Amino acid sequence: MAGKEIEVYTENMGDMKIRPYEHHAKYYETDQMGIIHHSNYIRWMEEARMDLMEQIGLNYKQMEEMEIISPVLSVSCEYHSMVHFDDVVVIEAKLMKYNGVKMEVEYRMTDKETGELRTTGRSSHCFLNRSGRPISLKRSYPELDTKFFEYTDV
Repeated sequence: MAGKEIEVYTENMGDMKIRPYEHHAKYYETDQMGIIHHSNYIRWMEEARMDLMEQIGLNYKQMEEMEIISPVLSVSCEYHSMVHFDDVVVIEAKLMKYNGVKMEVEYRMTDKETGELRTTGRSSHCFLNRSGRPISLKRSYPELDTKFFEYTDV
């Protein structure tokens, strides 16, 4: 790990508004009833989380190169209305809780055209080293801790 540093982007981040992630529903994501299969929403949440981290200057690939991994501890999803093939879903991801060891992300998915609420969800994650041992970003990587803390919504 010595000598490896993550690039934390700081230019104009203070007033930066996080843009929502958009997903264009694919045909292969549908089920036999012609609607998006429920398992795909979890994948979309993961895509939105990666996009959120990238926007706030925390490149997940760089974190992995530093031997930091962030497995899922729990995930929940509530389905409010159906998404169909070719719909575009806007996914707002927000970092709701962060304490240096764990984080929780909240997701809100709406139809891009109508604004109708499609799905809400949450995921929680921890930080581990490659050996699978919990790490505190606050102690081990204060520059990452600062970024997470700055963008925690609550």
